[in-house]
This record gives sequence, C-alpha cells and structure tokens, in this order.
Amino acid sequence: QVQLVESGGGSVQAGGSLRFSCAASGRTFSNYAMGWFRQAPGKGQEFVAAILWSGGRTTYADSVKGRFTISRDNAKSTVYLQMNSLKPEDTAVYYCAADRNTWVLHTAPVSYDYWGQGTQVTVSS
Repeated sequence: QVQLVESGGGSVQAGGSLRFSCAASGRTFSNYAMGWFRQAPGKGQEFVAAILWSGGRTTYADSVKGRFTISRDNAKSTVYLQMNSLKPEDTAVYYCAADRNTWVLHTAPVSYDYWGQGTQVTVSS
C-alpha cells in the first residue's frame, strides 16, 4: 500500500506559476512510476504528466507541454509538478498517482494503482 499526499494547490492569476508536491509513504517510492492527472468541473479525468521510477523519462499531455514539468526526488519519496504560464483552462483538481509498472509511462488512469486525495487549482483571467 502506498499513501500519497499532495500539497501546493491554490489560486493564481493567468500567467502565474504553482508547484505541486506529492509525498509518498508506505512502500519503496522508487518502485513506482508516478503520474499527475486533473479533473475540471463537469469533465472526466485528464492525464497531465508521468515520470519513470528513475526520472529518466517523462511524458506530457499536449495541453501542458512546454509549460509544466514533472520531476521526482526518490530520496525524499516526492514527485513534483511545476506549472508555469497557467491558463484559466488549467483550473481543476489535480491528483498524483503511483503505478507499479516502473518501465512504461502510462497515460490512462486505470493503469495507476494508488491515488492522492487531490488538490484544487484555480486560475483566474
């Protein structure tokens, strides 16, 4: 079992930046690939970014590519999401997730085994 706790959400104006952290506990963090997803009001869950266990490979949704950066620190059992140039359409609840398959970057929520509680981001124009 892995417990994930996100932090860093909040409200920001368009063009601003936020940084999320997701702290993991319970199992060896480096055994998991990690991902970020989001869900806007009235919409389904959307893939944002994912990173392999080593941090050597990442992938991003087209909608955030060039603006968001995912990274991880296995020594701190933490994954981060740096979000720059935020837009109103980035408004959503953001979730981190852990995937026991450490060698493939999955973008489908069903591929992830553990989820955080979510943190709200509101971007105003």
